[in-house]
Amino acid sequence: MPGRVTGPWTREAVLALPEDLHDRIELIEGALVTSPSPGVPHQRASRRLAALLDVAVEAAAAPVEVLEAVNVVVPDGLLIPDIAVVDADAAAEAGLTVDAHDVLVVVEIASPSTRVTDRKMKPALYAAAGIPHYWRLELEPAPRLYLGHLERGTYTDRLVQAGETTCLDQPFPLDFDPARLVRR
Repeated sequence: MPGRVTGPWTREAVLALPEDLHDRIELIEGALVTSPSPGVPHQRASRRLAALLDVAVEAAAAPVEVLEAVNVVVPDGLLIPDIAVVDADAAAEAGLTVDAHDVLVVVEIASPSTRVTDRKMKPALYAAAGIPHYWRLELEPAPRLYLGHLERGTYTDRLVQAGETTCLDQPFPLDFDPARLVRR
């Protein structure tokens, strides 16, 4: 479970902290939430999914950019999704953060230390920020991808199991099997 450090902390104070290569530091309602750096299976899946998203974005000529582990400003703090698909113009102008209203998709890859946060807390925060798509990849016991689409303030999920293909049209065409993210 990620650690919580009470505050109140501000976005400015968090962004002023030195870069930490071992922990992710997020801000939720004035409290710091830390989680350890992701393990190899998590990093492998993240990199492969980001590469697949890049190819799909390029093929569709979509005006977005795929970013990994970027600071996203939400109403209740500062979150760091594993992957974010961001408006290309906003990404070109971004510094330390991107605003939630410029984000089309966030992807979280559930790790043992973040599983509860990724299933409960983050979807609510991303939905409150108005991010249209929240995808959660779970690696154990087998890869499965929950594709959430924002409807009336909450995400409606569609589950894609290993051995199935996603077949998405929005926010850009994308077809792949979640099993491709964990093996060659």
